Amino acid sequence: MPTSCAGSTNSTYSAPDGTKIAYQVFGEGPPLVCLPGGPMQSSDYLGELGGLSAHRRLIMLDPRGTGGSAVPQDTGSYRCDRLVDDVEALRAHLGLDRMDLLGHSGGVNLAALYVGRHPERVGRLALITPSMWAVGLPISGEVRRETVRPRHDEPWFPAAYAALEAITEGRATAEMWQAITPFSYGRWDEEARAYDAAGEARRNDEAAAVFAGEGAFDAESTRAALGRFERPVLLLAGEVDPGSPPAVVTEFAGLFPNARLVVQPGAGHFPWRDDADRFVAATAAFLA
Repeated sequence: MPTSCAGSTNSTYSAPDGTKIAYQVFGEGPPLVCLPGGPMQSSDYLGELGGLSAHRRLIMLDPRGTGGSAVPQDTGSYRCDRLVDDVEALRAHLGLDRMDLLGHSGGVNLAALYVGRHPERVGRLALITPSMWAVGLPISGEVRRETVRPRHDEPWFPAAYAALEAITEGRATAEMWQAITPFSYGRWDEEARAYDAAGEARRNDEAAAVFAGEGAFDAESTRAALGRFERPVLLLAGEVDPGSPPAVVTEFAGLFPNARLVVQPGAGHFPWRDDADRFVAATAAFLA
């Protein structure tokens, strides 16, 4: 039975292999199924997407092995292409003939594969600061560096930029990955630091290591499938996000016949946190 907690409703359903999958529901109105990133991070970090729950009933999926979802017997089922069946089972569980779908970051890969396999089951599709694995669009080091250079006056920038240069030149270390974290946020303040630390704790690292494993993606086939998807699509990029640079998100939008591109000024990888009003206005208008 569903249980209520802190303004949300928590429920579970069974995946085709019997794994119990959890989801949270926020708000009222037409449902919007939301796929979190990470990859393989519980949906808690999405919150209510800056207040989007005032416009839509948000169905927040916890991928298997994260949040309230069970750990599967077969850990190979963490691979992105195999997670498509979990999304389809959720649609059937909700009794929806067709659903609007939102993916964030790594969750965009799952959304893209779902569209490729079940295009008739998707109404509107919102892709927020998307990962590019599923469609195979490369992001050059120079594009990433150009994206962040407008932040050169911020006090943490020199160390973060030096780390980004090293990473894009193939000299990455764990410390360097940590050093570039501020680039993911439009404001790198105490609140952002706490949010980032909480997000790290919500990710299943074992599952993340499997998510994009060999065989997960066939970029050519996925691009072809997206080119046949004629329903409305929104791609939203953060202006200063090196993880999903606007230049490459623009290329992603070009894969669809009916896509709208929005670049949110001053935003990083979590645009609903950087300017909730602007994010909700753009996303709700598209979904209306």
